[in-house]
Amino acid sequence: QVQLVESGGGLVQPGGSLRLSCAASGSIFSINTMGWYRQAPGKQRDLVAHIISGGSTSYADSVKGRFTISRDNAKNTVYLQMNSLKPEDTAVYYCNADIRLVGERFRHWYWGQGTQVTVSS
Repeated sequence: QVQLVESGGGLVQPGGSLRLSCAASGSIFSINTMGWYRQAPGKQRDLVAHIISGGSTSYADSVKGRFTISRDNAKNTVYLQMNSLKPEDTAVYYCNADIRLVGERFRHWYWGQGTQVTVSS
């Protein structure tokens, strides 16, 4: 089994910063893409950023220049540094990862439980 555990959410004022972490654990053989999504109340879950194993990244237009995704392959961990936060960034943030388990031939997507980020004065 695999677990993705997020941390680092909370309440921050507009213009502030937060750093989210998501650690994958379990019988992991390899991880390809890791990413962050977010879902605001009443809205669909949208991609924020993702990073593949080689380090290439992609961002939603709404966060370009403010958010930075990174990963530590040795720790099976992905990070999201969020700067210049705006009220519209308020959402539950979920990490996901494309993981191949030990003894399996194919990768599957796994999701974390989500962490709340609230940007408000």
